Amino acid sequence: MDGSGPFSCPICLEPLREPVTLPCGHNFCLACLGALWPHRSAGGTGGSGGPARCPLCQELFPDGLQLRKNHTLSELLQLRQGLCPGPMPSPAAGPAPGATPEPSVPSAPPTAPEPSAPCAPEPWPAGEEPVRCDACPEGAALPAALSCLSCLASFCSAHLGPHERSPALRGHRLVPPLRRLEESLCPRHLRPLERYCRVERVCLCEACAAQEHRGHELVPLEQERVLQEAEQSKVLSAVEDRMDELGAGIAQSRRTVALIKSAAVAERERVSQLFAEATATLQSFQTEVLGFIEEGEATMLGRSQGDLRRQEEQRSHLSRELLALRLALEEGCGPGPGPPRELSFTKSSQVVRAVRDVLVSACASQWEQLRGLGSDEDGLQKLGSEDAESQDPDSTNLLESEAPRDYFLKFAYIVDLDSDTADKFLQLFGTKGVKRVLCPINYPESPTRFTHCEQVLGEGALDRGTYYWEVEIIEGWVSVGVMAEGFSPQEPYDRGRLGRNAHSCCLQWNGRGFSVWFCGLEATLPHAFSPTVGVCLEYADHALAFYAVRDGKLSLLRRLKASRPRRSGALASPTDPFQSRLDSHFAGLFNYRLKPAFFLESVDAHLQIGPLKKSCISVLKRR
Repeated sequence: MDGSGPFSCPICLEPLREPVTLPCGHNFCLACLGALWPHRSAGGTGGSGGPARCPLCQELFPDGLQLRKNHTLSELLQLRQGLCPGPMPSPAAGPAPGATPEPSVPSAPPTAPEPSAPCAPEPWPAGEEPVRCDACPEGAALPAALSCLSCLASFCSAHLGPHERSPALRGHRLVPPLRRLEESLCPRHLRPLERYCRVERVCLCEACAAQEHRGHELVPLEQERVLQEAEQSKVLSAVEDRMDELGAGIAQSRRTVALIKSAAVAERERVSQLFAEATATLQSFQTEVLGFIEEGEATMLGRSQGDLRRQEEQRSHLSRELLALRLALEEGCGPGPGPPRELSFTKSSQVVRAVRDVLVSACASQWEQLRGLGSDEDGLQKLGSEDAESQDPDSTNLLESEAPRDYFLKFAYIVDLDSDTADKFLQLFGTKGVKRVLCPINYPESPTRFTHCEQVLGEGALDRGTYYWEVEIIEGWVSVGVMAEGFSPQEPYDRGRLGRNAHSCCLQWNGRGFSVWFCGLEATLPHAFSPTVGVCLEYADHALAFYAVRDGKLSLLRRLKASRPRRSGALASPTDPFQSRLDSHFAGLFNYRLKPAFFLESVDAHLQIGPLKKSCISVLKRR
């Protein structure tokens, strides 16, 4: 016999010898069970080893279970032995009918027969003990090839035969060897976990699925495992994408932090330079005033001392010669000159006090503006003369005051951005919009393209008349102005930017306030932010004005122009370095044809050329 079929022992895989039937219905050789349960007593009663399990279905049996020979099955085996050809090992003779049954386990359990096909050891990771076969004799168990979740036992290759041959066992679920098979059982029903509840996200056995989870969305456990493994790959991909986004955000934030730090350092340097210049101006003014006092003192003191000496000489002469008095009276010699009614240098303290009051008022007003507490009209009104003289006193037209927007639209000029001048870190949106980006754009090579500054110019050049255009500041730090045609776009960053050279000037918004730049000098403005900025180029008058556009009206921010010479004899006020630079160099800018220019300083800068209604434009694209 080949040992296959229901007449074979699942342990030794040989024909049953002295068959014993367990309460679960499985049949085994009496000797094989004795080898697996050596702790049970010879009389079949429970020993100290605790309850036993069926080697196939792992059903628990009480300690008092007595193993008795199945005589009916033994007789069937004998009949089958007589009908089947070939030798068959003689089973142990059973007791005669009516005889006393033998003990369930012999006092000296025989060793379980070796399997007909010994199992080859399965490869196992080095240093880790393999899972042993539960059907092999204790102490000689071979490594398990598979574990059965239905039998709750692990089997080597040889003892897996019944699961491969028996139709009743082919439905069992075989998995790679598991050490703790009880973890794959439902703790309530001790049945395999074969279902997954998507409502409560737990693993279930068939009994749980039919009771507590009736009506829930249930799927096979293997199907859910495959689905979750696929979802894990998507989650990992999403996490990796998020990591990339965070990396780009961190890089941009670091650049922003570096930009803020560099801007703060530059601002400190500019403020320190301005305070040094103001201190030098005050010291120079102090020296001039003190010199004026000393000069006046010396002049008037010398005159008074001369008069005093003459009077003393006359008095001495009169005391010596009394007759000389009559002669002196006859000659009309009266008393000497009295003290002057007013000393000219005594007005110096009043002048210095007035300068001090102006400085105190200006500092307080500018500090309020810096903190954002002042109004747009405060500024430097108390300084008076300097701002008034920096502009043309004869010009009272609408170009230098608040005026309706319609007045400027008659000078409207349509600005189109020149893509051949755009820096590689500027992205153009048509001919009207531009935004600074982090990744360079592969623009074609052009000799007019900026290479070190994030700048772009407008098409065409302006050389006569009056021009007006508007710019929308959408985000970031931007500069708006004009640049001379022919200025080298390959200039380094510190000299190539708008307003940092004598060939350009601009209005800058730095996130805190407006300022104007020319020839490397900056003048801050006390005005609040306006998203729309108007630019008016007065070529004939050699002037450039910047306006805040609100509610159809334009408010002057600053008009750049060389001032008129001061009247002779007027008391010189402390010098404004920015206006002095305008007086000496600004007119030379108009010796060139000028182009609208835009500089995007911060990494998030974005601006749009303001749309001007064509119905209001009388001066079209002059190029």
